Amino acid sequence: MENYKVIIRPLITEKGMHFANATGAYPFQVHHRANKAEVKQAIEKIYNVKVQRVRTANRKGKRRRKGRNYGVTPSWKKAVVYLQSDYHIDLF
Repeated sequence: MENYKVIIRPLITEKGMHFANATGAYPFQVHHRANKAEVKQAIEKIYNVKVQRVRTANRKGKRRRKGRNYGVTPSWKKAVVYLQSDYHIDLF
């Protein structure tokens, strides 16, 4: 899979900013079929950093209501990328 198709977007939240500054862990939304090796390779190529480890989690879509109709938000995959101590990403 192409590097720019693996990484969908960085998850810039208050909790993500705290982890990025404190532990060097950066959260990203990734393609639902991407594995840890593909995520590691994509982050290293796009941001020019060295990745120590990757953790992934599948996030289930939530049930939402609009009027009397119910729907479901899409499911997605989250990856938390831990960088080596002397690297950082400037987005966070």
